[in-house]
Amino acid sequence: MKPFLLTLTTLLFCVTLQAQTKLPAVDKSPMDMSYYPVGYPVQKMQGKVIEPLVARVIYSRPQKNGRVVFGELVEYGRVWRLGANEATEIEFFQNVKVGTTKLKKGKYSMYCVPYTDKWTVIINNDLNAWGSFTYDVKKDAARIEVPIQKNIELIENFTMAFEKSTTGINLIIAWDAVRVNMPFNIQ
Repeated sequence: MKPFLLTLTTLLFCVTLQAQTKLPAVDKSPMDMSYYPVGYPVQKMQGKVIEPLVARVIYSRPQKNGRVVFGELVEYGRVWRLGANEATEIEFFQNVKVGTTKLKKGKYSMYCVPYTDKWTVIINNDLNAWGSFTYDVKKDAARIEVPIQKNIELIENFTMAFEKSTTGINLIIAWDAVRVNMPFNIQ
């Protein structure tokens, strides 16, 4: 009788444990991260760091999926979280300048207000925000208007990546047929 109860108890424990450890499905808009310098974590692991770490951006990557993105999914003239899910976060590891505004190294959230010909990109002090539902203009650290450029190819997945520029770095933000270059001067 004791072996039977021991087996039954073990079986129930395993079934209960399995039911509790169900993992979530893959998010429809997975999180991604971009660095400047590009590939910094790999360079650091290999002991081949050429430039000091300047910035990284953490964001979620929604997909176009045949939808009209700008003007419908992302409304013109309204604050957008720059991606999906949580508000995009950018971290500077050095002081930078955005337009005429100096920003100290640290973490910030990013939003934008898209228009047909330009975007107002916003660097904000509020962190850990979901979407742009709690966006507060009083917490803005910097704003800059950047012209949109048309992509030759449609970009299916929302993408953010850094590139070197003559005055510092650009954060390329691209999705669908639109691309903007957000300039940062390194201080």
